Amino acid sequence: MKNPPSPLWILILRSLLFLGFQALIALFFFLKGSPSAWIDAAAWWMITVSLADLIGLIILVRAFKLQGIRFWGIFLRDRMNTKRDLLFMLAFLIVLGPVSFLPNILSAKWLFGDVQIGLDMLVQPLPLWGAVTGLIFFPVLQGLVEIPTYTLYALPSLEKQGMRPLLAVIVTSTFLSGQHIFVPFIPDWRFIVYRLVMFLPFAILVTIVMRWRPRLMPYMAIIHILMDLSAASLFFLGIP
Repeated sequence: MKNPPSPLWILILRSLLFLGFQALIALFFFLKGSPSAWIDAAAWWMITVSLADLIGLIILVRAFKLQGIRFWGIFLRDRMNTKRDLLFMLAFLIVLGPVSFLPNILSAKWLFGDVQIGLDMLVQPLPLWGAVTGLIFFPVLQGLVEIPTYTLYALPSLEKQGMRPLLAVIVTSTFLSGQHIFVPFIPDWRFIVYRLVMFLPFAILVTIVMRWRPRLMPYMAIIHILMDLSAASLFFLGIP
């Protein structure tokens, strides 16, 4: 890779990786004789995301370097603005709660009539070792890769190519939300819409905030890791 990758390619790459790794896991279950290999593979979405994030991390480090930016530097806090940034993040957390929680509940009730149905499709039983592996790798890799991919690489790259800021925010937040269709991909139109809609307000909010103040990345990464730790912990509820 001699030139920085296209932002449009970066926008779709994660979705392709999610789908590809789910297909590989489905192939494993198929070869074992499973009559529902694709659905069996869907339960392992924390692992597919972690594998995709590992590849995405390698690509991001290289892509930032080609732009003359040290990737790991984006996680260093701005010491001169620490107090101001912490106050802003406190206000951000107050807004983030309903923005991330309510769309999940409302979309599930709208599409399924019951919040638990959507949750049961998303969080399927895993063996203990699978849940532990997901808990260890999934939150940290997501915190390092997901938001930087969309808001610190794709978004500014789109604007550098001449896209208007408002359109760039719309495109970026749409892809940021849309990737969740493939985490996991279950061919049920209600589940597809559910996965798209539940994250859209969150994606718009994060994209706007990060465009306005990219130095918030270290705080955003911590919040993201904690959110995904909470999601990963759901897999332990059904383990005796």
